Amino acid sequence: MDNNLTDRSFWKAFWESRLGLIFSIKRDYIFGDILGKLKADKGYQTAIELGGFPGYYAIYLKKYENMDTTLFDYFIHQGLINELLKKNGLKDGDVKIIEADLFTYQPAEQYDMVLSFGLIEHFKDTKAIIATHLPFLKTGGTLFITLPNFKSINGWIQRKFDLENYNKHYIECMDPALLADCCKQLGLTEVESYYYGKFSMWLENKGTQSALAKAFVKGLWFAGKVITKIAPFESKALSPYIVVKAMKN
Repeated sequence: MDNNLTDRSFWKAFWESRLGLIFSIKRDYIFGDILGKLKADKGYQTAIELGGFPGYYAIYLKKYENMDTTLFDYFIHQGLINELLKKNGLKDGDVKIIEADLFTYQPAEQYDMVLSFGLIEHFKDTKAIIATHLPFLKTGGTLFITLPNFKSINGWIQRKFDLENYNKHYIECMDPALLADCCKQLGLTEVESYYYGKFSMWLENKGTQSALAKAFVKGLWFAGKVITKIAPFESKALSPYIVVKAMKN
């Protein structure tokens, strides 16, 4: 597939420039409640996080759900992963690592849960990138995908203050109905696709922004929080994420 909006050099530079990567992952980490319920309801034991470096969710499920987890990514920095494992009371080897190209790799095993967070929106063929998840998924297993909602106020912030990052995302795929339709076309069942989160916004390049820009974004963030206190529901305009869940039968 040649429709990806990023490459290995992009991700290497991206991760090596990020601050605050190493931290103790808390039980209430975002989406953790959904993953924990899936594990409890279905009795799942194995999970793989695709495109998930440095592996926050693979580590989360190992740390809190004692699942057998694997991290798969095109770019792996083992030193950073080891630091993150240690910070979370785990050791090298507690999470399996696969460094490979998702489009050519042939999985040797399948998993109860196949997860990706902020992956599929970096490719222009949405159905095709979702399809790459399915060879990893057991029959009876659950596909769980999240992506940012840049058709929101948060997306306007990205476009206004970080156009380079915004352009690395395929905005057209940020549509719950489209995502659900892709899953159904691929033969998945019990498909759920919805906006997630009351309100949030962020900037990947916050450290390089002017004081005025930071103040503006902070003010907008505060206003959004006030609005969602009054009207606390998920929406296209305010929710920062989209969640997709589906089963393989």
